Amino acid sequence: MTAPTPREGILDIKPYVPGKSGDDDDTRPVIKLSSNESALGPSRHAIEAAKAAAETMVRYPDGSSTELREAIGKRWDLDPDRIICGCGSDELLESLPQVYTTVGDEVLYSQYGFAVYPIATRAAGATPVTAPEGDYRTDVDAMLAAVTERTKLVFLANANNPTGSYTPADEVRRLRDGLPGHVLLVIDSAYAEFVSRDDYSDGAELVHDSDNTVMTRTFSKIYSLAGLRIGWLYGPANVIDAMNRVRAPFNVNSIALAAATAAIADEDHVVRAREHNDGWLPRLTQSLRGMGLIVHDSVVNFLLVRFPGGADQAQAAERYLAERRIFVRNLNAYGIPDGLRINIGLDHEMAALTDALGAFMEQS
Repeated sequence: MTAPTPREGILDIKPYVPGKSGDDDDTRPVIKLSSNESALGPSRHAIEAAKAAAETMVRYPDGSSTELREAIGKRWDLDPDRIICGCGSDELLESLPQVYTTVGDEVLYSQYGFAVYPIATRAAGATPVTAPEGDYRTDVDAMLAAVTERTKLVFLANANNPTGSYTPADEVRRLRDGLPGHVLLVIDSAYAEFVSRDDYSDGAELVHDSDNTVMTRTFSKIYSLAGLRIGWLYGPANVIDAMNRVRAPFNVNSIALAAATAAIADEDHVVRAREHNDGWLPRLTQSLRGMGLIVHDSVVNFLLVRFPGGADQAQAAERYLAERRIFVRNLNAYGIPDGLRINIGLDHEMAALTDALGAFMEQS
């Protein structure tokens, strides 16, 4: 008997594994530091807007996300006609290889780039190519050296998940300027609101002055709307037109649209979230380094923490924390087996984390 079989290459895709949230049969409180979610949660205005929108869920949403695109355009001084919204920025990242690549084409990204990039690439039938990093940072020279005549897309996570590093604006421009005109540069700026370095840019200005650059953003991180799945992309008119031709007719739900529009308007909440992160990031870094851990500099709301005892010690630490209902992200899927990714949480969560990790390091 025969059975349907997936297209060649689909079963080679390694499924995305989300951060752990705990076991359903354990009722103890959970400290979830595994998914880079914002510590303070969403704006109350976003919550109220979502509740109000739920009253009309019988109706289809605005398929063009008009009100939200206009709000985004006003907030960041962008042309709303050059914006497309998606079911999380993941949908948009996944759509780009479908639109711009085919079998035999290559999609380039850095060694420790976001795990969605190879998934989206293989799903489109293209070939993922990684450029080596230096000290867990994107190496622009290595990226440019990896470009071939088959390269069609380049993904750049800036800042990068899971390393927490960023690529300065002049280096991003050097990357873009070094690419052939037919190669589309995708600047994934999911964590842009957390970055406060003077030499950082989300990439919007590169979109303004070129035909081969797009920028993606999300409402999942500092805006804390991860459960609603909503993001956006800013790009050249021809790219937006092509993506609109393949997206689902009503790809963003009405509750997400309402909450995101309200979240943009509550800038005070964004400031509070950023201040909380700016306070804890150096404090947690110093505390963990004091335990003998290798903590990489970060500009966002999480840390790459590596263990001097290697992969075995990292795995033991993950188990030790999980037994205490503290969940962090192991990085085996990223090729960093000696590392854990830990995001900034609330004050009491950070205290529990440091107490537990301190005890673990003393006994290991």
